[in-house]
Parts: sequence; structure tokens; C-alpha cells
Amino acid sequence: MPHDFTGQTAIVTGAASGIGLAIARDLAKGGARVVLSDLKDEALAQAAEGIEGALTCVCDVADPKAVEALVEFAIAETGGLHLMVNNAGIGGPAAVTGEYPLEGWDKVIAVNLNGVFYGMRFGLPAIEKSGGGAIVNIASILGTVGFATSPAYVAAKHAVVGLTKTAALEYGTRGVRINAVGPGFIRTPLLDAHLDAAAMEFLSGMHAVKRMGTAEEVSALTCFLLSKEASFITG
Repeated sequence: MPHDFTGQTAIVTGAASGIGLAIARDLAKGGARVVLSDLKDEALAQAAEGIEGALTCVCDVADPKAVEALVEFAIAETGGLHLMVNNAGIGGPAAVTGEYPLEGWDKVIAVNLNGVFYGMRFGLPAIEKSGGGAIVNIASILGTVGFATSPAYVAAKHAVVGLTKTAALEYGTRGVRINAVGPGFIRTPLLDAHLDAAAMEFLSGMHAVKRMGTAEEVSALTCFLLSKEASFITG
């Protein structure tokens, strides 16, 4: 049975495919009014098909004004904001730290870290004003360990974990729970488009269960953390 999100509005960034889309679908199944956000209008429209009551809003999470407008859109269309999933992210270039392209560093930090901060910066006051709720930030296993040739991604995801813990302490008595999930490698269209069979097999072998996870498995954990069943879990 899905968790009960009846009467709640949720924003999911990076919702046009993969983990974000799986989360949006499950939140809607639980009764939430879901605002799907991503970079391209056509992809969002396609993603929203079949999701009851779904709204879409194009947003570049690296732009604070765009994130502020996203939150304002959700409130204007539904009357409030209760749940937020800061999922949008990019992988970035692959290079060792001493050779990492500066533009690549800036872009990964802008999307994967700044985007999460902007989501909380504008989402937290709105959620608090709406009577409370929850936020889940999508971090990564690389938020707790290193990974060669991915310094920007690893740094950003470590920072997301620290940012989550800090905000959780600040809002624990103010009606907003804030958690992060750190998935291992998840089989998504993004990986399918960029990795060959050998790379897929290598990454699968790094996990204890010797396979990649699925977007639906990440969604199950995320929706639990957003739900009232996780009322004592924050940070």
C-alpha cells in the first residue's frame, strides 16, 4: 500500500526520468499533488502523463530565481507546499583532481550542491508556513566515500549530507523533517545512455547484492522518509 499523502503538495526536481519520475509517481499514488520539475518542457509533459493531478514547471536548479519561482508556482497552483525532493543532479566530467576542468567543477557544484541549497532555502519557509512537512535530498553513496575521477560529484554529495544534517537540527522543532538518501549505482536512462555493458557489469559488482538498484527501490525509501510513518526520523 502506498503511503498517505492526501492533501499535500510535493515538488520533485529532476522529475522527467529515472529516480525523480519514480518518486513523483509514488507520491501521486499516495494522494499528493505533485509538481514535476526539470529542464525541458517536452520531457516534463511526457513524464507527467498518467500521473493524476500532476503539474509541471521548467526549472534550472542552478538558478536561485528559478527555484524561488518553482516554489511560488507550487503555492499559487495548490495553496501550499508540504513535501520537497531535491533530486536534480548531473555526473560531470571524469578526470583526476589535478586535471579536472574548471567549468565542469563549477557546473557540478552549481547543480548538485547549490541546487539542493536553493531548494531548501526557498522550500523550507514555504513548508513551515503550510503547517510542516518533510524534505528528502538525494545524495549518493559517494556522499560517504571517495571515487576516483569524480572529485566534483563526490565533493557535492558529501556537502549535501552535511547540509541536510545542519538543516535537520535547525528545523527539528519547527515541523519540518529533513533527510538524505545515499543510493548506490542505480539503473536509469542516464546510465544506459553513457555506459557500455562492461562498465555496467563493473559497477554492479561493487554492490553487496551484485546488481544495480532500481529507481523504484530508491523511491520506496524516499517516500517512507517523507511519510508520517517516519515521523521520528530526521537528519
